[in-house]
Amino acid sequence: MIYVALFTALRVSELAGLAWRNVHADSITIERRFSRGDWDEPKSRASQATIAVDDHVTARIQKLKSVELVVRAGRGSRRYRAVKSDGPDNLVFQSPVKGAPMRDNNILVRHIKPAGRTLGIAWVNWQVLRRSCATWLDQANVNVKDAQGLMRHSRASTTDVYQQVVPESQRKAVRKLTEYVRASSKPALTVQ
Repeated sequence: MIYVALFTALRVSELAGLAWRNVHADSITIERRFSRGDWDEPKSRASQATIAVDDHVTARIQKLKSVELVVRAGRGSRRYRAVKSDGPDNLVFQSPVKGAPMRDNNILVRHIKPAGRTLGIAWVNWQVLRRSCATWLDQANVNVKDAQGLMRHSRASTTDVYQQVVPESQRKAVRKLTEYVRASSKPALTVQ
């Protein structure tokens, strides 16, 4: 979920509501969202859209079908398939035990915040992932209207707010972070 969030700027509720029928070879369609136990329409008309994605993102999503998760249970462990069922109406990101929608706060507390602490990042949440994508689009000199479309904002001025100014020293820090993560390749830091 985190990998997909970073490269698509999908909101956590959109990730949680993503069905297999919404994942195409080079795009993702946002039809619905799931948040804190409730199903709903996307946030706005602009949010209900199909966005382009790179092949590494769709490959990562498709790989979920073959991933097996090991969950500690007392002194032992249990194994679960990451995707219980991959029919068109089934969710892409399913809870490992029941195949139910993922709870955003569980992922935040169990995975995102600990990974942030490991990397020395004091504050991280789902919104930070979305803002990171917007900032990277800006750093890559993507036209603000194109970034607006990918972010699915109704106004370009909203996208401008999401894009953070990053001085050169911070760019160096980001490069070091990327090098560190790539070099470590620890399974604990490999997230879906």
